[in-house]
Amino acid sequence: MFQASIQLYKNAYSGIPRPIWWLSLVMFVNRSGTMVIPFLTIYLTTKGYTLTQAGLVMGAFGIGSVLGGYLGGRLTDKFGFYHVQFFSLFLNGIMFIVLGQMQTLTQYAVCIFVLSSVGEAFRPANAAAIASYSDDSNRLRCYALNRLAINLGWSIGPAVGGILASFNYSLLFWADGITCIAASAILLAVLSSGKKEKNADIHSETITSTSAYKDVIFMKGMFYLFLIALSFFQLFSVIPAYYKNVLLLNEAAIGWILAMNGLLIAAFEMILVYKLQNRGRTIAYITTGALLIGFSFLFLELGKAVPIAVAGMILVTIGEMFLFPFLNNFWVKRSTETNRGQYAAVYTMAFAAATVLAPTIATQIADRAGFTTLWAVDFLLCSFAALGFYSLKKKIT
Repeated sequence: MFQASIQLYKNAYSGIPRPIWWLSLVMFVNRSGTMVIPFLTIYLTTKGYTLTQAGLVMGAFGIGSVLGGYLGGRLTDKFGFYHVQFFSLFLNGIMFIVLGQMQTLTQYAVCIFVLSSVGEAFRPANAAAIASYSDDSNRLRCYALNRLAINLGWSIGPAVGGILASFNYSLLFWADGITCIAASAILLAVLSSGKKEKNADIHSETITSTSAYKDVIFMKGMFYLFLIALSFFQLFSVIPAYYKNVLLLNEAAIGWILAMNGLLIAAFEMILVYKLQNRGRTIAYITTGALLIGFSFLFLELGKAVPIAVAGMILVTIGEMFLFPFLNNFWVKRSTETNRGQYAAVYTMAFAAATVLAPTIATQIADRAGFTTLWAVDFLLCSFAALGFYSLKKKIT
């Protein structure tokens, strides 16, 4: 039994091209330095700004993220994924250090806008790079490995950031900046800009349009993704407040429950994708993932107890593991070498827009109508999205 489990893990990770491992290392180093953004609101309030003023700065970050996703896609199609990734990482590192030197609210808002615009350009370029270095036989697992690197990095960055902040908040800006620059240096050292950024296997599906923005099927899919993301990103904003104020959990308990998300993904997503990747049921997995995420919110109404919260976290994580890897396959198969950056940009912007809107909309609903109503709204959004994806089943393979 133990030997069979070990072999299963070996099979899941075998056949992944070396450049994908390097890209995952770059992502891990970059995300391990994620320290400033999780603590920025707290930092600004300690500087004497109100929570509302800090919220304006975070709003500038969100707007910059949407713009960065768009620009990153355009630049990737024009200059290639290698150069966009390198300069995004390097300049983002510089901007984090500069951010730590700001003094006024306007300076913080402008700097964080530029920082997020530069930093978010990395995402579509990175997504296009993974698509180029992979093929139909391993693409799902390549994206899953990248997500694993992201989750492992996220589990380290905020924890280390909390320790550094207890000594001096200014250390966060230097640590975040240096890790971004280090990630760019690794990219420069291990991957060559001379790599032919083409992959003939991408053309396995009929392409309906030369522009991502004119691909109706794709844009519908990204709208449904946006609806799911509106609910999903409450996991990192409203859900912790629910744990604290309703379940009366302390910060340590909340941290452990939230950490389950990344740990479960790191342990099981590659195995799940490996077992499902060749079954040709992409639409079924996407729909299942959307429904599970929706049900995880309703699940919280079964009782105000820690076991219910833990079970809800497990449910949303399983839904995430079904949904996101197969969505990557969806947009890649609809793109070509000349427009892949556009497709990756829209995919990135769907997440960025949801990141901006989710906390605002969710807190308003929770304040005015209560958490029960919010969970019902989340369930309806995810269910509608699941039905929307199901309606596209003849177009998704």
